Amino acid sequence: MNQKAREFENNIIKKYRGPLWSKFIKGIKTFNLVQNNDKILVAISGGKDSLLLAKLFAELKKHPIVAFDFKCVVMDPGYTESNLALLKHNMALLDIEYEIEPYNIFKVVNKIAKDYPCYMCARMRRGFLYSLAEKYGCNKLALGHHYDDVIETTLLNLFYSGSFKTMLPKVKSDHFDRITLIRPMYFIREKAVKNIMNHNEIYPMDCGCDVAAGQTASKRKEVKDIIAMLKKIHPDIDKSIFRAADNVNLDNVLGWVVNGEKKGFDDDF
Repeated sequence: MNQKAREFENNIIKKYRGPLWSKFIKGIKTFNLVQNNDKILVAISGGKDSLLLAKLFAELKKHPIVAFDFKCVVMDPGYTESNLALLKHNMALLDIEYEIEPYNIFKVVNKIAKDYPCYMCARMRRGFLYSLAEKYGCNKLALGHHYDDVIETTLLNLFYSGSFKTMLPKVKSDHFDRITLIRPMYFIREKAVKNIMNHNEIYPMDCGCDVAAGQTASKRKEVKDIIAMLKKIHPDIDKSIFRAADNVNLDNVLGWVVNGEKKGFDDDF
């Protein structure tokens, strides 16, 4: 193992133990995300979150809570040569073993969804990742979504879909019965991810998408800006949003859905 990878792993366990390692273990234990004999496909995009997720699983393998195995797979949706070179450079720098699976999503999205490429790209990526988990004999698919993603998704649904839905720490697939999607970084803040990357001078790619490269605005960016603005007035508002999904009072909502069936407050009158 190279020196950079050793330093990064040491930072996870020591320097950033509180905001990273402890929160990672908290997520796993709170939601029972990793169980005995699990085989987990860790999806790598080349961004900061998935790179950290891979290293967190590598550390978990050294300090096991349960017996499990994992495999890191890069889904190449059509990265440019420079982005692919950057991804490979960072994977080597952090000493992450991986496989690359090409799936030219960017080209397809550019043809069918120029006006909403991120939404369509996310849907297509997810389906392909499930199929890769099945291909490699994995029963779990791990993604690098974190605490701030949860908050932003909650507000995105509230503001733009007119529904109260959040990002769950684990989800059963509708089409791949054996596979459960897990989000072990559920309690980790984005700032902590940026801090360890900056401290170790790791410079991951962002989205890597040429289709959306010219789009300076997005709904998620709008929500990020709104949260930042509200935090100036109420510093803990992000924590309140996060907790809201765990404190839903059905006595005081008009309607909700259970297993696809719509229910309402008037049903019990």
